[in-house]
Amino acid sequence: MRRRDVAKPALACNCSGIIPPMLEVLLVPASLMVIGLISLLTVVVTPPRMVELGLWALALGLLIGVPMGWWYHLVLYRTLASRMPLPSRWWRKPVELHPLLAPEEYRRVRPWFMAGALGFVLCLTGGVAAIAGMLVMRFYP
Repeated sequence: MRRRDVAKPALACNCSGIIPPMLEVLLVPASLMVIGLISLLTVVVTPPRMVELGLWALALGLLIGVPMGWWYHLVLYRTLASRMPLPSRWWRKPVELHPLLAPEEYRRVRPWFMAGALGFVLCLTGGVAAIAGMLVMRFYP
């Protein structure tokens, strides 16, 4: 069976459209600073408590992020598939499809996008906190 080739949507720029292009450079130092602050907090708070808090944040992030992310993809698919064929594997980079949404459609999709992103950030923060707590318990005297 032959795969149908669907033309990719033309975007105005190579940026994500959500974060201005040069502001993306600040994400790496900000991420490193957050990791450092979580590690410092692990030493201040008892390490077993930090592992517990990290695992709770991770679980909460999964509880929020997985269903909201699934619903976001479903709403985005229903919105765009009704008027155009979607590119193959569109779900891998759905943010690239945001410029194709009308303002009213974007307002309908954005809350689910933000809720899924919140769950993702909670998972990352919780995982880093739990790992930092375990490392401190293992290597700190």
